[in-house]
This record gives sequence, C-alpha cells and structure tokens, in this order.
Amino acid sequence: MKNVFLGSAIGALLAAPSLADNTVLEEVTVTGLRERLYQAGMLKDVIQKTEVISNISIEKMNAASLTEAIAEAPGVRVNNECSMCGVKRVMLNGLRGEHTTILVDGIPTYTMMSGFYGLDAAASAGIGNIEIARGAGASLIAPEAIGGTINLVTKEASENGVELDLAAGELGYRKGSVVATALANEDTTRLTLIGQYDTRDQYDGDDNGVSENPELENTSLTMYLSQDLGTRDNVRLRVNHTESEIFGGPTGTSIGQVKADYHRDPNFASASLFVDDDVRKDYIGRGWETTEWIQSDRDEVYLSWLHEFSSDLNMQLSVAHNEHTQDSFYEGFIYEADDEMTYLDARFHWAVSDDHLLTVGADNRAEELRSQTNSTSPAYVSDSFDYDTQGFYVQDTWSATENLEIAMALRFDQVEANFVDASKPGTEIDESITSPRIDMRYSHNDQWTSRFSFGRGYRAPLSFFESDHGILDASVGFDIQIDELERSSSYNYALSYEAEALAVTGSLSHTNVENLAALDENNAGVPVLTQSENDASVLVADVALTWNVRDDLALMATAENIDYSDEFKSSYGVVPVEQRIVLSTDWEFAGWDLYASATWVGSRDLSEYGVPESPSFDAAGTEAKSQDAESYWTVDMRVAKVLSEQWQVYAGVSNLFGYTQAEDMETPLFYEGGEYDVAHIYGPLRGREAYAGVKYTF
Repeated sequence: MKNVFLGSAIGALLAAPSLADNTVLEEVTVTGLRERLYQAGMLKDVIQKTEVISNISIEKMNAASLTEAIAEAPGVRVNNECSMCGVKRVMLNGLRGEHTTILVDGIPTYTMMSGFYGLDAAASAGIGNIEIARGAGASLIAPEAIGGTINLVTKEASENGVELDLAAGELGYRKGSVVATALANEDTTRLTLIGQYDTRDQYDGDDNGVSENPELENTSLTMYLSQDLGTRDNVRLRVNHTESEIFGGPTGTSIGQVKADYHRDPNFASASLFVDDDVRKDYIGRGWETTEWIQSDRDEVYLSWLHEFSSDLNMQLSVAHNEHTQDSFYEGFIYEADDEMTYLDARFHWAVSDDHLLTVGADNRAEELRSQTNSTSPAYVSDSFDYDTQGFYVQDTWSATENLEIAMALRFDQVEANFVDASKPGTEIDESITSPRIDMRYSHNDQWTSRFSFGRGYRAPLSFFESDHGILDASVGFDIQIDELERSSSYNYALSYEAEALAVTGSLSHTNVENLAALDENNAGVPVLTQSENDASVLVADVALTWNVRDDLALMATAENIDYSDEFKSSYGVVPVEQRIVLSTDWEFAGWDLYASATWVGSRDLSEYGVPESPSFDAAGTEAKSQDAESYWTVDMRVAKVLSEQWQVYAGVSNLFGYTQAEDMETPLFYEGGEYDVAHIYGPLRGREAYAGVKYTF
C-alpha cells in the first residue's frame, strides 16, 4: 500500500484533462523508478487543480513559443507591454507578469531578466506538456510565484525517431524545428535533441512608418538526457542555448544603419518626429530616435539525481545555472546586462504510512544582475543587485478519508537583496518569512470534486528595468525606494464536474498583495520605484468546459471575469483584460484535423489604468484619443491532413479578420507633456498571418 500511495502522491501527471485531449483521469497509480522520476518534478498532483496543455494541443494552436502556447488557457493572459520592443509578460490569476514563475521540469531556470525578455524565445518544439498552477505557493520551490507557476516539461524519448517541422507564412513568418529521440542500453538511456528557429517581420498596422510589433528572430538548441543507473538511481541533464533578437521602431531600416546614424550625431534631436506632430502621420525623425533593439543570449543547464533508498523513501538532488546576457539599444540609450542565477535543491519523499507522504527539502537561489548604460546623468542609478534566498520546506500529503485528501505545507525563507550601485550601497532587504500552504481535495461523488487552496507568497521587487525601461531616458535619473518584500495571500476554490463526455470546472480566486511595487515620481519629477502603502487585491472568476460531442469532435469554452482593486489598476503600465471568452473546437475526420478558436475581449475604461485622461494624437493636444477600449473578437484556424505515417501537411491563419488596435486608428503611440508613450496597448498589434507547413516523421 505504501508503494502505491507514494507513486500516486508524488504528482500524478494525468490527473486533469489537457485543453483538447479529451481525456479525464482523476487517479493514476504508478510505481518504478522512471515513473517516479517523471512525476517528481511536476506541479501536478491529485489534490491541486492544474491545467495541462499537451504537445498535441500546442501543435494544433501552431504555437511557436511559450507565450503563444498558453495564451488561451483559463486564468492566463499574455500581455504585450511595449509596442516598440514587443516584450511579453505572462499574467496568472490577474497578477502582473513579474508575479509568475517559470519552471523547466520542476526546476527554476529563468532569471528575473530572462523571465522578462526570454518568454517569446522559449521554443515550443520538444515540450512534452505545459502545466499551469494558479495561486501563491503553487510549487514548494517557487514561493515568489504570487500569481502562480508555469512548468515546462521536456519531451522524454519513448522511441527512436526524428520529427521535422517546416512552415512559412505572411508577415515574414518562418519556423523550422527538429526533435530527435533515441533509446539505448535496453531503454535505460533516453536522449532528446531539440532545435528550433523562428522569425517574424515588423508590423506597421497604421502605416505611419513606425512598427507596433517588432521584428523577432529566435534560435534555440536543447539537449535532454535521462540515464538510469541500475534500478535505484536516475540522472537527468538538460542543456539549452537560446539566442534572440528584437528590432522595433522605424520600418525599412536595420540596426546597423540606425547605430551608424546615431554615432554620427548622438546629440541630435528632431524638432518633430511625425508630420504635424501627429503620430498617425508619417514618421520624419531619425531612425534611432524610435528604435528599440534587444539582442540576448541565454544559457541554462540543470542536473538532477533521483535515488531510491526503498519503495517508501527517495531523494532528489538538483543544481541549475542560468546566464542571460543582453546588448540593447533604446532610442539612443545603450543598456547592457549580465544576469546569472544558480539554484540548489535537495528534497526527500517518505511514505510514512499508508495515509501520509512526507516531503522535506531545502534550497538556495543566488542571482546577480549587473548592468551598465551610456547615461551621463549624475542622478542615474544602475539596475544592479545581488539576490540570495535560503529556504527550508516541509509538506505532508494526507489521505484523510476515501474522499478527502489534504496537503499541508510550510516554507521558511531567509531573503537578502542588495542594490550594488555605488550611489546606493547597502542592504535594502534582509527578511525572514514563513509561507504556509494548504490544498484540499474532496470527492463528493464519482462526478463532482471540490478543490480548495490557501497560500502565502513573497517577492523581492528589485529591478526597475523590468517595470519600465523608460528609465534609460535618464536626464533626471531615477531612484529605488524598496525596503520590504511584497507579500501575498491567495485563496482558490474550484468545483469540477467530470463525466464520460463532459467536463466543467468553475473557479474562484482572490489574491491580496501587501507592499506592491509601483512606479511613481518624487517632488522633483524623478521616477521612483516604490511600494504602495495600501494593499492591492484582485478577484478572478472563470468557468471552463470541455464537451466530447463524439469521439472525433470536441467543443471547448472558457469565460473569465477579473476584478482589480483601484490600487492594482494604478500599478499597471498597460491595460489588462477584465472579461474574456474563448470558444474552440477540434474536429478529426477522414485523416483531416480542424482546430479553430475565437476569443472575445470585453471593453475597458483606459483612464482606470493610468492612461492620461486626454492622451493625444498630436503634440498640441488638439486631437485626443478615446478613453474607451472597445470590445473585439479574434479568430484562429488550422487544418491538417495526414498523408501517411511519415507525412503531414497543414495550413492555417492567425487573427483571421485582421483586427488590430492600430488599424482602428488607435495607435499605441500617444503624446503626453510633449513626449510620446508606447504603452497605449489594449488590443492585438499584429494583423492576419496565413501560413502553411509540412511535418515529416521518421
């Protein structure tokens, strides 16, 4: 009995349905080294509600990156936070992007900077599935995940084979990927090699000569090795190298031309950037005055060892290292950064009895960010810090009754954060914090299940740059006034109905955040990264439905409503979604597969999110923009045809009707106080993109 319980409780991966896989498995009993290894790094267990997006679903959505793969998942919003650089942030449970933690195979591998500029470069090729757990404390090893945790699970080899996927389409869309898997030594050696290249051109929907969506080019190479050492030991090694280049701003030029022009006369300033100082009209400024270019390299590696002392006790030791280097150019300002993070974790799983599984562990995360710019302002403060956390955690997973399971966890952390700029020395944060969590699962009967969770979390808001890279326009400098951790309390409840053909889940979540980091200005007009005096809160309600009409036809629907407190609204740099409906269908017939989705986003009052009451198209302020963000629909479709066991062809279109905010003459640019802002974003900034591709497996 202990052996069965241990295998089930260490993360039964298949306990919840994927978005379009049409399977519902509530309990999985697994034993053996490989199964326990596979489960050990997962968020998923039979207690906590977790959304699982399979690699099949990722393929049907034609997702090239992590941000595209999760964009339609319940409780998830991918926000474009800059029309020039196109940086994406992943919001969970209505919280800001920096409150989401990204794991790879259950291990933290993203730094603060790579979590900011690395998500669009996180390749979809080679992902086995994606797990999304909402709420603070969703993972024992990610207490800083105030909004929740996303776990990327690498595809593990189950056979020898190679999968080649090539596609091309409008707006410069190109994608090529290869996934090779191999087994050796009686399947005790499992190797996965992954490569992906993808690119897109700039997009200028309002035709004013300045892009609303940048050029993007990514290259990702990954090696994943899983090696069994006898019957009690397994070692996993994953190595990844990712290169990304983003170029936004003036169209019809290159970063080489832009930099050359800048260096010829770096002190030049155009009298007007647009004809008649109107952002709807042609751009007439120098190329470098609106250029945002970011080139980044990311190297990550982790090594994990699983050892079984007995069928009741196992140990997992993990070490990970990530380095993100960045060379960037923002409208004449150079920003260079080197961000390194090292992570160590040791944990034990012990089936104390038939009803109790004890997990005990300790970890350490150390991160160093060093940055420099060409700013000559004496008031400039470099965005550089040391961040170190040492944590201890314990969890008891208790099968209280046949119908009730409870997981009670407690984590203790010592957190130290130092800003290292010479003008701002000393320790800014030195705190110890205790974060409890409880998850409960109650089976009312064979169809109805309730899940409740409560968790505390924290985050050290250290980087000004991740909040607003406008700090680089540092004529007046900027200041950091952070001396406390952000602290959160999160309550989540989900009620699920699961039958043979129908699955419905309704969820309600409330999160309260103390000491929320926010941008402000002091009396001298200097930008300040400070903390709110009042608590901020967000309430999220959503319903998700999957109906298997027939074996070959599935219908899915989600509806969401997010209610932000005024304190939260004022902290946003862009306008988040308040209401959203996603409708999708998956139909397989005669070797064909048709996937389609339609997304509706409700209207919003832009003034509630810090957008000026009268943002203007022109510098004179004579033509003001509307403060109403209208509701809109977007539609995506993909059709695939299986030609043989080896060949498949497909074609599709993203944003079928080509709706963009800019084409409604609501350019994301607007004037405020004689300058322009690039964050007037509430809708899509990239038009219709048709594509076609071929997939070959051998």
